[in-house]
Amino acid sequence: MKLKIFVLGLIVSVVFMGQSCTKLEDTSYTSILAEQFSPTGDDLASLLGAAYVPWRQTFLLWNGVARAQMLPSDEDVIPARPNGWVDGGVYKRMHQHKWTTEDDVPLEAWNRTYVGINACNRVLYQIESGQIDIGDQKDAVISELKVLRASYYYILVDLFGNVPLVTKFDVEDGYLPEQSTRQEVYEFIIDEITSNIDNLKEDVNTEYYGRFNKWAAYTLLAKMYLNSEVFSNGTHSDYDKCIEACNKVIESGKYALESEQSKVFITKNENSSEIIFALPIDAVYVKDWNAFDFHCYSLDPANQSTYNFTETPWGGVCCIPQYIDTFDPDDERLQSSFIQGQQYSIDSDSLKCTMGSMIGQPLAYINEVSSIDASQEVHGFRWGKFEYAIGSTNVLSNDFPLFRYADVLLMKAEALLRTGDANDAATLVTEVRKRNFTNHPEKAIVTGEQLEEGSCYDYGRRDTSKKTEEGGADIKYGRFLDELGWEFTQEGRRRQDMVRFGVFTSKSWFSHDADGDKTYLNLYPIPNAQLLTNANLKQNSGY
Repeated sequence: MKLKIFVLGLIVSVVFMGQSCTKLEDTSYTSILAEQFSPTGDDLASLLGAAYVPWRQTFLLWNGVARAQMLPSDEDVIPARPNGWVDGGVYKRMHQHKWTTEDDVPLEAWNRTYVGINACNRVLYQIESGQIDIGDQKDAVISELKVLRASYYYILVDLFGNVPLVTKFDVEDGYLPEQSTRQEVYEFIIDEITSNIDNLKEDVNTEYYGRFNKWAAYTLLAKMYLNSEVFSNGTHSDYDKCIEACNKVIESGKYALESEQSKVFITKNENSSEIIFALPIDAVYVKDWNAFDFHCYSLDPANQSTYNFTETPWGGVCCIPQYIDTFDPDDERLQSSFIQGQQYSIDSDSLKCTMGSMIGQPLAYINEVSSIDASQEVHGFRWGKFEYAIGSTNVLSNDFPLFRYADVLLMKAEALLRTGDANDAATLVTEVRKRNFTNHPEKAIVTGEQLEEGSCYDYGRRDTSKKTEEGGADIKYGRFLDELGWEFTQEGRRRQDMVRFGVFTSKSWFSHDADGDKTYLNLYPIPNAQLLTNANLKQNSGY
């Protein structure tokens, strides 16, 4: 199969041109035959950008990877609302771990991630075949693209495990890739990163913002090593290597914690000292309808007047009350990350409910949700970690931080904890906590002994139809899992953390019952649409 499509989502972006960090523009093109286009080194920014854009799309577009990571977890729920949100039961199935091979969430995660892999393979082919000559940048760019491709496989090894490893673009007609085991995919990713990392740039500037420099690659490598036991099906336990990778980032001196966590998530966050690798977004240029819609996804329609949004929010997702109850009342993340209480217009007028059985009553978000099958506008704290700028469209202009320095510190801390060094782990956790307890600094301090305790999450069913008591004291290193929940809420990762701590299928929460011996649910099924088009694929065990 010859090169037929030059660009799936060509990006002309000053992320790669050095003029500004967040002016990201997607331009869709129809098919362009290779013989009609002769790229040169001047087109490098556009070519690289086309390989990066799918990361944002697979992660943040509707039913994307962020939803695959958060909605089945103990963090979030989409209950039926007065304005809908039943949608054929898809959100309930996600919450209750009853998804099917036909559901859209795993399908979109699979399809969009492979779009990114295909884009990497295409640009690599153009460079390696000589269609584009980039001179002395060739080795560095090839290494960057291979690490970028490995990052897409990081998504797939986490969500699906056993996937095809496709590394060529110039394949014959009718090519159907063979399926690799999860362990093989894990080892491939590790090899791709470690074989190319020394060729990557060490620059931390506007030119390399939103790209894989050496430090972003070490962060990805640390994530792989931290999840080694899960991703390799128990054949690897690479926590020492995780610590080494984290130390590379720490010792670089390129990054630092923000004095306030909220500064990482403001609208103009491109200059944050904490962000290592981000998805650059600017509503002026990024035009996908659901490019970054956390505000519309969570806030009630009446909140349009709170922020003068150009679009009316839809009011769906909220936080599970049990999860909110784990926060210390003096933890400043409880106030900065969640929208709660009485809501007001931008002119300070009290907002009222406009739907359901509470029409005319105050719109005041409470930490209660009666059932996944029925809720009112007031039920559940709403997402508020990212700043919602006044006058925002349906697309937020905040860059989305995929890797940040707090994560590096806590990955190292977890690896230290798992290798018997709880006290040094506690020192790092305390460092992250200090900025969140400025009025009660004594509460920021955590000990190694505390990190070895169970979770304070009060697990068990908690809706109108059923109530059980399970608690979290039996979770090994459960307190550390709590720390991750407090620091990384709304960042699209909770499922992965729960799987690593053995909680994802073993506990009940809200309207979700424990899965019993169905540990196969730690992986999503391979979408049926893919099984029908590739006879080499075998469904994941249990489905």
